Amino acid sequence: MMKHRTGTRQEWLTARLDLLKEEKELTRRSDEVARRRQELPWVRVDKEYRFETNEGNVSLTDLFRGRSQLLVYHFMFGPDYKAGCPSCSSIADGFNGIVVHLENHDVAFTAVSRAPLAKLQAYKRRMGWTFPWASSFGGDFNADFNISFTEEQQREGGIEYNYRREAAARKLPSPGAEISRSTPDGPTTFAAMCGTDAATYILERPGMSAFVLDDGVVHHTYSTYARGLDGLWGMYQWLDRTPLGRNENGLWWHRHDEYDKGKAKS
Repeated sequence: MMKHRTGTRQEWLTARLDLLKEEKELTRRSDEVARRRQELPWVRVDKEYRFETNEGNVSLTDLFRGRSQLLVYHFMFGPDYKAGCPSCSSIADGFNGIVVHLENHDVAFTAVSRAPLAKLQAYKRRMGWTFPWASSFGGDFNADFNISFTEEQQREGGIEYNYRREAAARKLPSPGAEISRSTPDGPTTFAAMCGTDAATYILERPGMSAFVLDDGVVHHTYSTYARGLDGLWGMYQWLDRTPLGRNENGLWWHRHDEYDKGKAKS
């Protein structure tokens, strides 16, 4: 039996109205943070990035698909993975259905991963997703936006992720590697679910970036990583409003096609 304070409807309403004041303040603060996010300086992107997509080999400009803004989700799916990251997959379940709405608001959307396009396409079919997904395999895009790293960077302390530099991981995998709160048991379990080892798994990291196309020139406007993605993770926003909250005790979620099997698989 769960233990929690109980009360009358009037007691609940009094407490709820007190909380409402704080929720309204949080909303106003969130609006202010969004405004400051939009006021960040734009950084011109001069490098010619190329991607493999369902439409063929394209440029970063092509990913805008005729729109002035572009959102990119940096999906953890490395070339040596057998399946996409379970946490990224959960986030993707949430954004899969909103792409059409973004596109009708002058915003293009795509996920980008380093895995070859054929792997991405096969996994996309398995998950039943429809959002655009581009492969950056062989290019510098992921490295330049600080979400893919080399083994040498991992060993020598050359990983700069979520705006901080990680300590050298002489013994791999590094237990201090930051991904997000979505790795409560460390990277080992998730690595196994992706069909790889922990050291290889954490060479990829999650994130999202925003771009704008102004007078034919692409500019980078924003990026966030790790827990900065919490607000984009749909299920967390719902769980935060349940009586028990996120109620996390180890790894409790799987890919959406694995729940009925009782355990995760790669």
